Amino acid sequence: MSMLFSLLWFLLIGLVAGWLAGQLTKGRDFGAVNNMIVGVLGAILGGFLFGIFGLGATNTIGSLITATVGAVVVLFLLGRYGKRL
Repeated sequence: MSMLFSLLWFLLIGLVAGWLAGQLTKGRDFGAVNNMIVGVLGAILGGFLFGIFGLGATNTIGSLITATVGAVVVLFLLGRYGKRL
């Protein structure tokens, strides 16, 4: 049950982070649903990027910040290079 709860919590944080990233990057908005999907991808990327620098989230706010930073990076990359894909 704990693994299922962790997965659901990760997805929820990613969805909120995607929404926040969409709000922060008004010029790179791909719609609410797509931004939420980007948030889940951003949560993965943010965890990886923060891990490179030896940082890790220890609470909900830290996880949300990590995921939001990752989602902003994903939205930036999609806005910059998405048309070429």
